[in-house]
Amino acid sequence: MNILSQVKTFLSDILTVVAAEARAIVRDEGVFLFVAVVPLFYPLLYSWIYNNEVVREVPVAVVDASHSSTSREFVRRYDASPDVRVAYFCTSIDEARRLMAKQEVNGIIYLPEDMAKRLNRMEQTTVSVYCDMSLMLAYKAVYSSATAVASLMGSEVQVKLSGNYTNRENEIATQPLKYEEVPMFNPTGGYGNFILPGVLMLIIQQTLLLGIGMMYSTRRERGYLIPTAVQPILQHRHPLLSIFTGRTLCFLLIYAVVSAYVLLAIPMMFHFVQILQPGSFFIFVLPYLLACIFFAMTVACLLRQREDVMIMVVFTSVVFLFLSGVSWPQSNIPPFWRAFGCLFPSTFGIQGFVKMNTMGALITDIAYECKALWIQAILYGLLAFWLLRRTSRQFLNSK
Repeated sequence: MNILSQVKTFLSDILTVVAAEARAIVRDEGVFLFVAVVPLFYPLLYSWIYNNEVVREVPVAVVDASHSSTSREFVRRYDASPDVRVAYFCTSIDEARRLMAKQEVNGIIYLPEDMAKRLNRMEQTTVSVYCDMSLMLAYKAVYSSATAVASLMGSEVQVKLSGNYTNRENEIATQPLKYEEVPMFNPTGGYGNFILPGVLMLIIQQTLLLGIGMMYSTRRERGYLIPTAVQPILQHRHPLLSIFTGRTLCFLLIYAVVSAYVLLAIPMMFHFVQILQPGSFFIFVLPYLLACIFFAMTVACLLRQREDVMIMVVFTSVVFLFLSGVSWPQSNIPPFWRAFGCLFPSTFGIQGFVKMNTMGALITDIAYECKALWIQAILYGLLAFWLLRRTSRQFLNSK
């Protein structure tokens, strides 16, 4: 009976801490903003921005020095491409360059004066494509559309030269080696499907850092670490374990709902590609949330002021995204920074979620990432508990 009574007391203490932490979150406007409001609206903003998926109608300037039916046909076909739009016709390359310098166009197509003459003589001619390399997606649209039109018109010239009698002979003459493009894992080729899963996972970690860091830094500034409603628990057995478990459970329950909304509902609302298995998703998200919560608690114990956590998040968000290997291949990241990235839950969380969400991986396929997150959860959990004991003793001794 004594053991049963202790278990009941321990569970009751945990529920008391959960309720106290939930009230503290609601009462602190800053913490409530980052824990509840930001995860609600920030993913919507990102999803709206990337909802178009593929860059379309990139403005291009055309310099037609040929003024021939052939050059006009090239321009007509180029403008018909969904990726680009002929926005200006210029009389000189210098005029077109000025438009590009003003960012009014992202590319220039220059058709030489002797274009039609050389083609009629069955000679090779050159169409110059000037691309704004500062915008890689725009560059891809401008260059790939020009390549497609040039290839098609070149094939038509080859057909005239071949003198074949059947369409099949023409196909072999113009394209003896045919290739087939098979898009895998991101069939739309959309940038949103590529970058959004990683950003959504990072939002969860960073908002947890902000919420937990601001809450505990505020308590430190105001001279208390344990709320008044929780202080009677200090007279019970294992009080710090009850407090630590209650705090963890409070944020775990809140972010279980937040994760389902951010990682499942948002992509469905905006029709992004999502082929993950629900069972694998929930098994994977649990260690990720625990690792993020304990990581945030560890950081919070090391911060002195409320503003410190905001400064840290501002300077680390982009770094964490780069280290995850989503925006830049991990194989090209220097070994030191690859190892440094392993300290953060977002690195393994983003890698695992992208594999599940975009590639349809099961939990067995992401066993490495899952194990890494459990290891982080255990290590950061032990470190956070040790720091809680240390800071609590220092606080009580100072009293």
